Amino acid sequence: MEHTYQTILVGIDGSNQAKEAFEKAVEVARRNQGKVIVATVIEPQTNTTMGYAPLVESIVEIEERNAKEMIQEAKAYAASVAFDAVEGVVAFGSAKTALSKELPKNYGVDLIMVGQSGLNAVERFITGSVASYIIREAKCDVLVVTPSKEVE
Repeated sequence: MEHTYQTILVGIDGSNQAKEAFEKAVEVARRNQGKVIVATVIEPQTNTTMGYAPLVESIVEIEERNAKEMIQEAKAYAASVAFDAVEGVVAFGSAKTALSKELPKNYGVDLIMVGQSGLNAVERFITGSVASYIIREAKCDVLVVTPSKEVE
């Protein structure tokens, strides 16, 4: 029996890699008459105001606004290629667990598409790659989108 991917999850973070993954997810979803869940994950910040008056707008509020803007841009791209089955999600917590476990379970995801990290080798070594974590931990198929070889 041939498997078609009906619900595709893509995490976006503003990077070109994530944008490419989203654009490819739209094409896969279109071929399968499926939908794309586009998610931005806001990780909790450890910094505090240390006794100073709180900022007019908190870091989380700024990040949430930026996340919603990224999702709107993704939806605008999808609309520009005549695809409207896109649902945006702003999640809070660890990007690794949100994208590999929580969101796939909550949305019945059968494919996660991730862009290869924009981090350099040292950063990947120190932080560990979100993509490699998702590949190891996800209970559904994962497709890693490698950057196109275009000169930016």
